[in-house]
Amino acid sequence: MLKLTPILLAIMYGLVSYQFSVWRTKGELDQKSTELADARLRAILDRMARALDVERIKVFIYEIDPVNGLAAPDGRIFITRGFYRKFANGEVSAEEMASVIAHELGHVALGHARRRMIDFSGQNALRTALGMMLSRLIPGVGMIIAGALSTLLSAKLSRSDEYEADAYAAALLTKAGIGIRPQISLFHKLDRLTESRAGVVPAWLMSHPKTGERIAELEKLEARWIEQS
Repeated sequence: MLKLTPILLAIMYGLVSYQFSVWRTKGELDQKSTELADARLRAILDRMARALDVERIKVFIYEIDPVNGLAAPDGRIFITRGFYRKFANGEVSAEEMASVIAHELGHVALGHARRRMIDFSGQNALRTALGMMLSRLIPGVGMIIAGALSTLLSAKLSRSDEYEADAYAAALLTKAGIGIRPQISLFHKLDRLTESRAGVVPAWLMSHPKTGERIAELEKLEARWIEQS
C-alpha cells in the first residue's frame, strides 16, 4: 500500500487541480467577457448557424490583449479583445474571423475543450507521480525528466486536437458558402498577428502545430473534396 501512496496522491492532486482550473477559468471568463454584438460578424455567424441548423451562435469577447480564440470547458466560444481589435483595424477580414470561430466550435463539438482541462490536470498528476518515482531512482533530476515527458504528451494531444478542429472548421465554412481560403489566408498572417503576446492565457491553450503544416493539411483536404465533387 505504501508503494502506491505517491500514485494515489498524484491522482488526488490531479482531481483537485482539475476542479480548481475549471472554477478559475470560468470565473475569469465571466468577469472579463461580453457577448459579441458586431453586426458584420453577426451576419456571417448567422450563415454558419444556418449551416449547423441552429438558431444562433453565441460568441463572447474576452478582454485580454493576446490574439487568440478559445473554447471554454462549458462550451462557450471566445475571441480575445486583441483579436477583435485586429478585425476592427482591417487586418483580419470577417471571413477570417469566422474561420477562428468555426475552429473553436470544432473544439466544442469534438469534445476537446473539456478534455483539454482533464488532460491538463492529468498531466499534473502524471508529472507528480513520475517525479516522485524518478526522484528516488535519479535524485536531483527526476522531476525535470518527468516534466519533459509530460510536456511531450501534452504537445502530441494538442496537435491532434488542432488538426481535427481545423478539418471541422473547413467543413463548416464550406457548407456555409465561405470556403477554406479564409482559414489559409489567416494562417499566413498568424506569425505577424501573434508576434507580441501580452497578458496571460492558460498554458493549455497555447500549444499548436506549425502553421505551415496546418496550411498543407487544409490544402490536401480541399484538393480531396474537389476530386470527390
